[in-house]
Amino acid sequence: MTQIMPVLNSFQHSSTTYINREISLLAFHQRVLAQAKDENHPLLERLNFLIIFSRNLDEFFEIRVAGLMKQIDLNSITTAPDGIPNEVILQQISENAHQAIQDQYDTLNHVLLPQLEEYGVKFIQYNNIQKKHLEWIKNYFFKQVQPVVTPISLDPAHPFPRLVNKSLNFIVTLEGKDAFGRQIELAIVPAPRSLPRIVRLPDELTNGEEHYILLSAIIQQHINDLFPGMTATGCYQFRVTRNADLTLAADVDDLAVALKDELSSRRFGRAVRLEIAHNCPDSINSYLLEQFDLDPQHLYQVDGPVNLTRLIAHFDIPELRFKPFQAVIPKALRNPHKIFEVLSKQDVLLHHPFDSFQPVINLLKEAAKDPNVLAIKQTLYRSGPDSEIVQVLAEAARNGKEVTAIIELRARFDEESNIIVANILQEAGAVVVYGIVGYKTHAKMILIVRREGEKLKRYVHLGTGNYHAGNAKMYTDYGLLSTEPDLCEDVHKIFQELTGMGRMAKSKKMFHAPFTLHAQLLQLIENEIVFAKSGQSARIIIKVNALTEPQLIAALYRASQAGVKIELIIRSICCLRPQIPDLSENITVRSIVGRFLEHTRVYYFQNGGEEKLYCSSADWMGRNLFSRVETCFPIEDKKLKKQIIEFGLLNYLKDNVRAWELDSNEQWQVVRPKKDQAAYIAQQILMEQRTITTTA
Repeated sequence: MTQIMPVLNSFQHSSTTYINREISLLAFHQRVLAQAKDENHPLLERLNFLIIFSRNLDEFFEIRVAGLMKQIDLNSITTAPDGIPNEVILQQISENAHQAIQDQYDTLNHVLLPQLEEYGVKFIQYNNIQKKHLEWIKNYFFKQVQPVVTPISLDPAHPFPRLVNKSLNFIVTLEGKDAFGRQIELAIVPAPRSLPRIVRLPDELTNGEEHYILLSAIIQQHINDLFPGMTATGCYQFRVTRNADLTLAADVDDLAVALKDELSSRRFGRAVRLEIAHNCPDSINSYLLEQFDLDPQHLYQVDGPVNLTRLIAHFDIPELRFKPFQAVIPKALRNPHKIFEVLSKQDVLLHHPFDSFQPVINLLKEAAKDPNVLAIKQTLYRSGPDSEIVQVLAEAARNGKEVTAIIELRARFDEESNIIVANILQEAGAVVVYGIVGYKTHAKMILIVRREGEKLKRYVHLGTGNYHAGNAKMYTDYGLLSTEPDLCEDVHKIFQELTGMGRMAKSKKMFHAPFTLHAQLLQLIENEIVFAKSGQSARIIIKVNALTEPQLIAALYRASQAGVKIELIIRSICCLRPQIPDLSENITVRSIVGRFLEHTRVYYFQNGGEEKLYCSSADWMGRNLFSRVETCFPIEDKKLKKQIIEFGLLNYLKDNVRAWELDSNEQWQVVRPKKDQAAYIAQQILMEQRTITTTA
């Protein structure tokens, strides 16, 4: 595939016009953390937001901070549009992250855990073990823990061990001599990865309440039993986070084999963060930092478990959860056996999770068993081996259909899962293609070819999100089901491009990266500038997960200066600075953080009154536009276009509860209802709309 390069322009960014992407991403994670403190959310949902923040921060360090540290190690000069040196950004990240983590543990220890105790749910740590627990803990330790734990003394014969990324470990200070008469002062105890990190105490100790003890507390309570004849004078839990990004050469012979080799090294990448108990002595902190080749700014002392993701609930109290919501199936698709008949007559739009993902699965199920269906082609980015879609595709292949799956093996942290999916489909007889080396296949497409009479008819599904039924319950995404001939022909050509390695597909209606999407977006912005300069009303509304691409930001600045009204709904990273006089005073930026993860990508251009509306798999980032295969498809049906504009865009611009707005100083401000203004929650409106439809 030909290397695609962005078109350069004369606009030069600096820190005054371009927000650093790493700082912006960390700010998003802090907006998620803020949900854990929001008393309007049910208690267990607040705990869940706290856990999501932990997961997000883990990945932030594994990928983004690791990338900065690698550049510093290589003495690379920053090429980021903001121009801020990597060392300065790393220091600011450290300051912001330390404050956020302090906030996180304060919220956990002083707000969430005490409130959970009021409902009979308690997490027992080492400092609150009671006398009545001791006998049970002793039995559990000797029967379940001691047989599988491996203490490692630190001496000339036993150097500091290689510890797995994000594993729970203890560093122990010792006095006395071991069985060989050696004076051992330090030891490492890795917590067995095969054991649960949280164990429920028996009812007889808790009066039937749900009390859980942390594995770390059990080990600490019996640390002396791991070193007979010696005395443990201190025991401190710690966890190291490592670089988990994967690097593949462009000339690999077998992508799957190369990926497997890289995955094995991910567990032991360069250390980027050290988390350790808050009461650990400075001498031990310094010792561990030296072992992991880290500076003090990478040390995070925490008052609680070093891995809060392990607090994920083993229990459920309905009144402490969001009120259950049942996604609906659009009326036209409620009879799955007539799905081809319905789609032959009309396009259908699905807005997940408010609309069920089941029609997509039903379409594939019908295709798998329909004798008139000849071929099924699909891209798979994050589906998983247990996915019903994967099983249906395998069934279709066994039924003699021509099944082609474009599987993106490099979907971050799902690489192993995707290799398994590829093997399942290959064994069933499907043709599996791994996409293009150097370009992740991020497009979301299904193409079904069906014989109807003397002709072949195509059916397509195009989406903004992954073919993952679980995500479709938690992420907001759009999916379009259509038989529109030009759209189907475009999808067919893109599949040929991915499997046949031929020339760039010339599309009739769709834009696709890395070829036409970036240029077309610039042109659409330019069109609005022309309308504004001619005195006409001009407006752009963009809803994406991230905005970082410098040329698009520069184009939006030019549009603002020309008088175009620009409203950006950006979930996470936004490198554009809004509300700067004479530059971006006509641009507003908001972020929605609520019950569901906002994931739709929608582009709206007023276009002189002849509105243009697109849905896409692509965010406005350089990687999406130049290093990925992405699709962008027009919504032309007037009813569906109105539906997306009203409920997918304007609805979110009205939100005054779950919205945050970005100011010119790079600060995100919570939006609250004005005096005499009713509370408005966009996601709640969409849920209520589906509830009314279902009960009508």
